[in-house]
Amino acid sequence: MSLSFPNQSRSYEEAGKRIRFIGHDGMFEIPFFAGSDLFPGVTSEAGYLRAFDDARVSVYKAARRAYSAGRKPVYVLTRVDFG
Repeated sequence: MSLSFPNQSRSYEEAGKRIRFIGHDGMFEIPFFAGSDLFPGVTSEAGYLRAFDDARVSVYKAARRAYSAGRKPVYVLTRVDFG
């Protein structure tokens, strides 16, 4: 199976200043976080969510690359994953 993102929902995690979203590989849910370093200058929950939505295509592409590189219980995407 391959990683997909059929559910467009995402949520903001205040403690980590990051966005949580879920990918699916068949029936398995794969948790992802988009780290705050991906959204420089953003300071509010609404700002993080808007920035994530604006970058959704590239975030999903980076998530697929990270997932294909090796299986982990959770993925935290940073700028390195977009290189």
